[in-house]
Amino acid sequence: MSETNIAWEKVKLARHPKRPTASLLIKELFPDFIELHGDRAYADDESITAGLGTFAGIPMTIIAEEKGRNTEEKIKHNFGMPHPEGYRKAIRLMKQAEKFKRPILCIIDTPGAYPGIGAEERGQAQAIAYNLKAMIGLKTPIVVVVLSEGGSGGALAIGIGDHIFMFENSIYSILSPEGFASIIYKDSAKADYAASIMKLTAEDLMKFNVIDTIIYENEGLHIDPDFAIQSLKTELSKTLKKLIPLNTSKLLKMRYQKFREMGIYIEKGASHEEKSTQD
Repeated sequence: MSETNIAWEKVKLARHPKRPTASLLIKELFPDFIELHGDRAYADDESITAGLGTFAGIPMTIIAEEKGRNTEEKIKHNFGMPHPEGYRKAIRLMKQAEKFKRPILCIIDTPGAYPGIGAEERGQAQAIAYNLKAMIGLKTPIVVVVLSEGGSGGALAIGIGDHIFMFENSIYSILSPEGFASIIYKDSAKADYAASIMKLTAEDLMKFNVIDTIIYENEGLHIDPDFAIQSLKTELSKTLKKLIPLNTSKLLKMRYQKFREMGIYIEKGASHEEKSTQD
C-alpha cells in the first residue's frame, strides 16, 4: 500500500461511524464519573464533556471532546466541535483540578473548533489562546489522549500535556485533509493526497516528538475496543506513577522543554555546530 493510501486509510478509520467516542473511554476508565457543567459565564457546551472520576484509586479531572454516536447525539454534541464556552468550561475545571492537586486527563476527538459566527463573536480564538497559555503553567500533571480526530486549534486547546498518547488509527493535524487540499490545491477532492504529506498519523508524529506513546489497536477500535482500552489503562497507570511524585518546579520545567523540543528544525543563523546538534 502506498504512503498516500496508508495516510488516507488512517483518516477513514479515525472517522469510522462505529469508532467509539469519548463517552465509552470515560465509562471504561472512570466507572464513578460525575459530570460537571457550564463555564459560569455563558452556557454549557455539550461538545465538551467534563467532570470528576477515579482511575486506579487516583481522583482525576476529565476533559473530553464528545462527537456523539448517532444522529441525535451528534447534533446534541455539535459533532464534537466546541464553542468558546466549551473551552472556558474546560479551563475552569482544570484550574479546579490544580487547586485540589488532581491530575487531568484530556481526551481529544474533534474535527476542529466550531467556526460559526456566534462562536467568533463570543471569542473563539481568545478562548483557545487562553487555554494554551493557562495549560502550560498548570501546577498539576496533565495527560492527553488523541482518540480519533485531532483537528487544529480545536484539539490543541485541550492538548497541552506532560504525556501525550495517540491511538494507532487516530489523526492529529493543523486542519482536515479536505481543508488543506482546498487551500493548497483549490480542490478538496485531493484530500487523500493532502493526507499523505501532512504527517498526521501517529507514526509520523512520534518521529517529530509531538506525541509520546502510540496505543495500538489490534483490529481497530471499531472492531475490538477492549484490546486498545486495556492497553491505554496499563500505559496511563505507568505514566501517572511517574508524573504524580514530581515536584511542581520539575513538572513545569519538563512540560515547557517538551514543547520546545517538538519537531525538526534549524534556527536561522545557527552556527555549524548548533546545526549538527539539531540534525
